[in-house]
Amino acid sequence: MAWSARIVVDGPHAPLFEPAFDGLSGVVSLYEDPGQRDREDAQWWVEGLFADPPPRSELAARLALIAGAAGLVEPELVVARIPPKDWLKDNVASFKPLTAGRYYVHGDHVRGPFPPGKVRLCVNAATAFGSGEHASTYGCLLALDVLARRRTTMRTLHANGRPAALDMGCGSGILALAMARTWPVDVLAADIDPEAVRVTAFNARINGVAGLQAVLADGCQSAAVRDNGPYGLITANILARPLCAMARDLARLLAPGGHLILAGLLQRQEAMVLAAYRSQGLHLHRRFALRPWSTLMLHRPSVI
Repeated sequence: MAWSARIVVDGPHAPLFEPAFDGLSGVVSLYEDPGQRDREDAQWWVEGLFADPPPRSELAARLALIAGAAGLVEPELVVARIPPKDWLKDNVASFKPLTAGRYYVHGDHVRGPFPPGKVRLCVNAATAFGSGEHASTYGCLLALDVLARRRTTMRTLHANGRPAALDMGCGSGILALAMARTWPVDVLAADIDPEAVRVTAFNARINGVAGLQAVLADGCQSAAVRDNGPYGLITANILARPLCAMARDLARLLAPGGHLILAGLLQRQEAMVLAAYRSQGLHLHRRFALRPWSTLMLHRPSVI
């Protein structure tokens, strides 16, 4: 039997309360209130998971201290037992196929029939982020679909000798798989999490994708990432602030005429992210608004 301790706060305040669980819970998660998804003003849950009953009084004291320092109302702490359950198995069973443009994403529990003319990606709900269900991943797939309909995309990918694409922060590798299945390019999938690298390599095998290399990389300065550039196409589905911090490095990796797809940001964070990349000479080509999330497609002008 496991235990949960949870508070509900306004989205911008959620990161403030995360440290209250440090050293007490095994896992801390921040996510939108499931009953308020797709609302721009959705509240967020900050939840810690415990093997034993959590120390309610200590948690409450920490929450009160954080709230007082920030001038906020102290959030209510809800503690509850979690019955034994195979969460991964249940998640797989509930993972329904989805279509995003030309891409049809499904788990290996789906045996068909499959829609004709679609690029099939077999990706199971697993321990690494990215099954296509989240709006940020879905937006990236829509952006790739738009690029796939442009004849100039293939020309750009080949303009720098060896055609190459990069999926930075690959998670499950779904975007790297999509690129490898859409264009004859070498795709580098990079992540700071060893589990994401393992899952991506596994997904490449079960999808029969050659030319996809999954590597462990701590950002753009990793030798594997740096030495395989420049890239005609880069996807980075991460978070707004890390994207801003990586703007200079990602822009340097993007080949002239290339496209950069950014996701993991809320619509209210667009201006901040765009400013960081415009300062590097990139132009906004298109945006995909999937409230409250946003996907940005940027472009580096060709050298004249």
